[in-house]
Amino acid sequence: MPAEKNAASSAAESSQDKQKLLLESPTGHFSLIKHVSRSRHPQTMLTPPSSNRAMHLADLITELNGFCGFMSILCSLRYCLGPPSSFANAWAALAFMPFGLFFDFMDGKVARWRGKSSLMGQELDSLADLPPADAAPPFPAPQISFGVAPATFAFALGLRTPLDALVLAFFVLCGLTRLARFNVTVAAVPKDATGKSKYFEGTPIPTTLAIAAAMAYCLGQGRVLERIPGGVWGADVLGGGLAVHPVVGVFAVWGGMMTSRSIRIPKI
Repeated sequence: MPAEKNAASSAAESSQDKQKLLLESPTGHFSLIKHVSRSRHPQTMLTPPSSNRAMHLADLITELNGFCGFMSILCSLRYCLGPPSSFANAWAALAFMPFGLFFDFMDGKVARWRGKSSLMGQELDSLADLPPADAAPPFPAPQISFGVAPATFAFALGLRTPLDALVLAFFVLCGLTRLARFNVTVAAVPKDATGKSKYFEGTPIPTTLAIAAAMAYCLGQGRVLERIPGGVWGADVLGGGLAVHPVVGVFAVWGGMMTSRSIRIPKI
């Protein structure tokens, strides 16, 4: 068994070294997709050209996750610029979020199915959502799709006071902090027999879709802008400079839950 583990570890290190060489090699505009040069790095001559890829199908799926998050943000901005009573762009912003979850789920599945992963995929996965777990590529939990996109939609929906914006920024930064902590502590998290972490520390970021579902309900009821549930507090203090919508506290609590080390969610 130790010999098998050492062999697997050596193979993984060899694959990562090869990917680093591919990323560093100046082979033209499409070198991220396919590398066919055999002249600069002797190491790449040991592998057929078809497998010398810095990006794989799973990485493309991860990119689609980021695409959904960015499109959700743009739709939220379009809603802000349009008539407040026209909800088409707002619904579109919400619709892109579950599509992001679908691609978030599928990239790890495809990577395991094809038995291929990449260093690029690991980094893309982290950036697209927040944060990853430890599949191949890591199962993410979202910054663009599940962090920035829900916060931007909440702003568009009416959480627009300076204090609201600070809380939403706190929520996004908690996602960033969760990712950074994971990258540092993943090796210390107990593993099961397959080598996967036994639990998530803090709530995974895709759970922010529960907040998106609540915002969808408010949108369906027309509870937006001045009609947001809970109203606004402090509108008359310092000319509205300390105004805040109490409902924004949900984002503060969720951010704390994402970064908590005492909350442990078992992996299914």
